[in-house]
Amino acid sequence: MKQDLLNDPVFGMAAEQFDRVADFLKLEEQVRERCKWPKRLITVSLPVTMDDGRTEVFFGHRVQHHLSRGPVKGGLRFHPKVNLGEVAALAMWMNWKCALMGLPYGGGKGGIMCDPRTMSAGEQERLTRRFAQEIGQFIGPEVDVMAPDVGTNAQHMAWILDTYSTREGRFVPEVITGKPVELQGSEGRTQATGHGVAFLATRALNKLNIPVQGASAVIQGFGNVGSYAASTMAFYGMKVRGISDITGAIWNSSGIDPAALRKHVAETGGVARFPEAEAINAEELLLQECDVLVPAALERVITAENAPDLKCRILAEAANGPTTPEADAIIEERGDIFLLPDVLCNAGGVTVSYFEWVQNLQRFSWTKKEVLSKLETKLNEAFERLLSFTSEKSCSHRLGALALGVETVARVKKTRGLFP
Repeated sequence: MKQDLLNDPVFGMAAEQFDRVADFLKLEEQVRERCKWPKRLITVSLPVTMDDGRTEVFFGHRVQHHLSRGPVKGGLRFHPKVNLGEVAALAMWMNWKCALMGLPYGGGKGGIMCDPRTMSAGEQERLTRRFAQEIGQFIGPEVDVMAPDVGTNAQHMAWILDTYSTREGRFVPEVITGKPVELQGSEGRTQATGHGVAFLATRALNKLNIPVQGASAVIQGFGNVGSYAASTMAFYGMKVRGISDITGAIWNSSGIDPAALRKHVAETGGVARFPEAEAINAEELLLQECDVLVPAALERVITAENAPDLKCRILAEAANGPTTPEADAIIEERGDIFLLPDVLCNAGGVTVSYFEWVQNLQRFSWTKKEVLSKLETKLNEAFERLLSFTSEKSCSHRLGALALGVETVARVKKTRGLFP
């Protein structure tokens, strides 16, 4: 019955992962049930006046998975295929991610079913403000702190901040993260997720005794995360040979210049027809030989069909849920791919969001160097903790990362008890 409410393959995947972890941890049934299901599922209708004068109604969702360890934290995405089940799955993964990283948050996620590419800035502003107004009673610095995600950016966060602050009658920067620096956003937040992906990739290369200088990478997705991962990898001396986005895929065995590609994307809207690389089939791109493969787009792109043919040494999951459980089983059986699971690999964004929230609460700011240094310290601590746990328990990196997160949440729930 509960599963029917969240009938979506992405939630089914997250639930399957959780059940496997709960069996592994031998969680008590009462705690298991409380950990699995979200605390709040919020859906609102959002009537918006479009530029041509007509009124269009959108649907927005916000899922708060648990508040047992603190306010929920998670992004807000704009995408045509957003649905409640997907948002619930992303909130669940965020819960384990925050626990794994030692952040005092539960997991949250939001989404509005729309296509921002077809909407003007004014239409997006009216939609964002309407959403902030409709869920205003369910968010707040100690309840739910949103951030950018797919299809949203710092400007959307600024609109939410202004809407919430206007309602409160005072400036409340700590209600949102990923906002512009001039509104007390944090230095380093924009590149945090991509920087973290690249940093962890170098740690994995070190563990495999592969020199970082000259190591090859392929990146699926050139949005905020993929583009900054590419830039940071290039800075470290790695060669990013292949990149794709919604417009197509490109390849240059000598390496692609991320800065030049970023300029091309700004001018043309996508990576396709980049003059310094040749076109390649997007599905074939995932199967090219490389040291590091970075899926940095949407969910379920590494499947049972392509997992046997992957030729990477490291799979760095910059996206949420890019690998299906069936593909996971194949990768585990192969044993030749070093997995950086999503709940660790893309945790840079929420970690620096936490730093931003702390800076706002203290009314004190850190430099970009301080922020990225603190981020690398947190990521390395979690990375080493994961490797220690998987070595001790003889389990996969995916199972180990999720188990560390779930175990932390379960322990808190058991300690707090169940209010009658």
